[in-house]
Amino acid sequence: MKTFLSIGTGPGMGIATAERFAREGFRVILSARNQARTQALAARLQEKGLEAHTQVVDASSPYEITKLIAAVESDYGLIDVLHYNAANLREATIADQPLSTFNEDLAVNIGGALAATQAILPAMCKRGAGTILHTGGGFALYPSPDFLSLSIGKAGIRALVLGLYESAKAKGVHIATVTVAANIAPDSPEATAVAEQFWALHNQAKAAWTSELNFSA
Repeated sequence: MKTFLSIGTGPGMGIATAERFAREGFRVILSARNQARTQALAARLQEKGLEAHTQVVDASSPYEITKLIAAVESDYGLIDVLHYNAANLREATIADQPLSTFNEDLAVNIGGALAATQAILPAMCKRGAGTILHTGGGFALYPSPDFLSLSIGKAGIRALVLGLYESAKAKGVHIATVTVAANIAPDSPEATAVAEQFWALHNQAKAAWTSELNFSA
């Protein structure tokens, strides 16, 4: 059975994407800081007869992310698909936001994405297979002064994916992002639509791989 690891699983795009892969026969591992909420999300999938497990992780900590990936590989074997979905959605201008919280936001919004990619990419390259998916955002293209830390984080996600795409592809690994230019509510048709785009990226034939799909409501 193939394994799908979601980091920063939430009630919108995170769980919708995990369910999309679970419906294709993947074992899914959901992870986030709040254990109770993550277990509740896993229970929703289990009630549908899908295999779902949970882990606790602080996406701002490179150590915890590296430990999480090692634990999943130890328990379930190689990770076939990693989905980084964590983000701090803080509304604050540069004048309003203290530097301390700005750095905290970036640790999740881009630092965790980098740590997860660093931790999983070598093993995928070694076996010449794997998919790394990152949830991007429209703020990467049209940054908002009212959501500055999120805008910088999503710009970082896009740069990370586009910067690594060709070198990863040469080693058989597909790294890609869905740039989501919309507000996505939990359990919404839009969340399901974004999940379909993540599945489409993973399911592309190698000759047709792309690094980015865009979603707008």
